[in-house]
Amino acid sequence: MAAGGRGWFRALALGVSFLKCLLIPAYYSTDFEVHRNWLAITHNLPLSQWYYEATSEWTLDYPPFFAWFEFALSHVAKYFDPKMLVIENLNYTSRATIFFQRFSVICTDLLFIYAVRECCRCVNGKRAAKDILEKPTFILAVLLLWNFGLLIVDHIHFQYNGFLFGLMLLSVARLCQKRYLEGALLFAVLLHFKHIYVYVAPAYGIYLLRSYCFTANNADGSLKWRSFSLLHVTLLGLIVCLVSALSLGPFIVLGQLPQVISRLFPFKRGLCHAYWAPNFWALYNAVDKALTIFGLKCNFLDPTKIPKASMTGGLVQEFQHTVLPSVTPLATLICTFISILPSVFCLWFKPQGPRGFLQCLVLCALSSFMFGWHVHEKAILLAILPLSLLSVQRAKDAGIYLILTTTGHFSLFPLLFTSPELPIKILLMLLFTVYSFSSLKSLFRRERPLLTWLETIYLVQLVPLEIFCEIIFPLTPWKRHFPFVPLLLTSVYCALGVTYAWLKLYLSVLTERIPARQKAE
Repeated sequence: MAAGGRGWFRALALGVSFLKCLLIPAYYSTDFEVHRNWLAITHNLPLSQWYYEATSEWTLDYPPFFAWFEFALSHVAKYFDPKMLVIENLNYTSRATIFFQRFSVICTDLLFIYAVRECCRCVNGKRAAKDILEKPTFILAVLLLWNFGLLIVDHIHFQYNGFLFGLMLLSVARLCQKRYLEGALLFAVLLHFKHIYVYVAPAYGIYLLRSYCFTANNADGSLKWRSFSLLHVTLLGLIVCLVSALSLGPFIVLGQLPQVISRLFPFKRGLCHAYWAPNFWALYNAVDKALTIFGLKCNFLDPTKIPKASMTGGLVQEFQHTVLPSVTPLATLICTFISILPSVFCLWFKPQGPRGFLQCLVLCALSSFMFGWHVHEKAILLAILPLSLLSVQRAKDAGIYLILTTTGHFSLFPLLFTSPELPIKILLMLLFTVYSFSSLKSLFRRERPLLTWLETIYLVQLVPLEIFCEIIFPLTPWKRHFPFVPLLLTSVYCALGVTYAWLKLYLSVLTERIPARQKAE
């Protein structure tokens, strides 16, 4: 980023930080108590008890690096309100506690801001623009720093995704800058902060193997096998082993690794989260529910044999499908693996440098979101944020970004269900969406329209859906008997858009032709 660009970037960063401060008094979810409890556990108990403590239902279920992060925060928290560090103080809140936890998220977001700055330096600057507002770097900075989903998930709902995505984006930037070892180190550290990022590990592994461990291509773009570097493989292996040893080593010595793994992968939580993620399983559940209703009305099904654990009860639990085959964790793992394979093959056989890596990363994130077990709706950000980097470089990717980000962000609305937050989420969503459409349309104004008329109609229908869910439905008698209907409609309708964006991006990657010069590079 040029020296002259530091002013506007600093203004964007300060502006969004000020907005985050204004959101400190807003509603917060049970995740607020989750992290308070983790502060108390890591502050009071020895390492050997961290992954066994179960006074609260919100047990420690993040990797060790995040536990150490909470440990470090707890030694600052004690100066604000020591009572928040008492394990038995379940659901404890005070003004000092709220301020500390909110402000800790804002402070750790500094890493995200720095990572965005580094990503902006990696953007191809071929599209010259006199107006700073039309430069790809400026648009990308806004799309990342002011991302609607990240704002409401971290600074209203409450989580620490900002600095984690900062680690991911910084690792992406380092790989784009061909600083491969730094990128690998950052991603290895990230995996031991939050294990959900393992879904995009195939993209990192294949890209590093293809671009760093093999140092050259033939003229036709095929791999030059003689260019294999044993030294580079050894260096990558050392990074992975050292980071893993630092994170998991103490628990291996204590003989607690199985306990840590059981906390990180709790398969008894059920196929879907309480707030359905808009993925394939939301559509699958909806079809099963429709077939069940149809079967009961036509007397094809016995009402006494319908499973009691309802998938439309809004609860986190295991349940059995009524008509369609019930889904197991192994089935979701197989589906996820199969859906990721084509993107990995493209990254290996059709190398496109950093652009190909980003495409594979987004497809891995989307594929795991589509078919993963107990996927949280917030996981859509794992695809939206890296796709932002592609959206400012090519019109086709910009169109896919607009569909994915609009439907993905809209699917987060049920997270904020309190009345005071209704105008906040609508206003922030409108501002971000309007800016995304207008800025990307201006950036690619000399090319074909970013969206077809059918895609536009689909996105516009989100407006009447929101009006029905927030205004009309609460006034009807259905709310008492079918309170899950608004969430069902939101998840299923958004799942159509997310699935469409996933398929469209996959089709674009699989059919894309690579210039001969790029193959040789």
